[in-house]
Amino acid sequence: MNQETPVIYLAPFQGITTYTYRECYSKHFPFVDKLYTPFYSSVPTEKGNASKARELEVLQHNHIPVIPQILSKDAGEMLHFANHCHQLGHREINWNLGCPYSRVANKKRGSGMLPHPEMVEEILSGLMSNIPTKLSVKCRLGYHAPTEIESLIPLFNQYHISELTVHARLGIQLYKGAVDWDSLARVVDLVQIPLVYNGDIFSSEDYQTFSRQFPQISRVMIGRGLLTDPFLPSKIKGHSVPGLEDQKILVKKFMEDLYLSYRKHLNDRLNVIGIMKELWANLTFGFENPGKVFGRIKKCHTFDEYETSVAHVFDEYQWVGSDAQLLKTFGNNL
Repeated sequence: MNQETPVIYLAPFQGITTYTYRECYSKHFPFVDKLYTPFYSSVPTEKGNASKARELEVLQHNHIPVIPQILSKDAGEMLHFANHCHQLGHREINWNLGCPYSRVANKKRGSGMLPHPEMVEEILSGLMSNIPTKLSVKCRLGYHAPTEIESLIPLFNQYHISELTVHARLGIQLYKGAVDWDSLARVVDLVQIPLVYNGDIFSSEDYQTFSRQFPQISRVMIGRGLLTDPFLPSKIKGHSVPGLEDQKILVKKFMEDLYLSYRKHLNDRLNVIGIMKELWANLTFGFENPGKVFGRIKKCHTFDEYETSVAHVFDEYQWVGSDAQLLKTFGNNL
């Protein structure tokens, strides 16, 4: 198994790992090493999107670096974004070549660019001689086939990107089906740059299994597993973690803080309820009987209903955290 201390990144999720989430999460659970923003498609302006423009000015949440991510297929647009981020004080931006959703991929953006190495090369050649920040890349094995990444790795090596994060699925899979470690092994043999793994780390046991298979990779990016069990990075790093009842108390405090922060930042608009439901769609798998837990939450339409339902969940249902067997049972829904 890898003897290096694990390095853990919070994966970006559009609409979920927002400024508010990152700030609250890092305050309650300060054991990740980088926080990635959901993607920007251009430089936000005070006139066009004031809140997103201000969010980019935050370089750290509770001393954890924030990495802005861009979704683009234009070198000029990416350079403009990098220059803007650099002026604000950021030292790295991340290029999203992994978004699997058809509305993005059909435009040859995100994972939809992976079958087109000529486009990737054109962008990197126009970008890397002028970019003032580090450029890291988050991608998948391919969009249609896992061999697509093999045409891209020589480009990533040639242009010395700072890190390559690989979600070991195809774009067309979305988040379904098994991760493909056989194809990942071929990637490991080809890369000459730091490699970060992403995909189906839902428990410390999952990390240990991965680490035995790939002892040369100590950097992992975790999304759904962390949203399900906020203690997961602590567990993977070997920190002492409270017992399950105390964990539940701390998770409750975190979710209350997050809820109140969203209400404050969004001026008590009811779309806070929708945001919290998105978060509960993952967190519910940290409880026994997650179907009943989420069934209670998703019926809420008012703040009073939400608060009553959340209090009921924490009073009546056992917190099990990242229990491997439970997550294996419900993993296809995550």
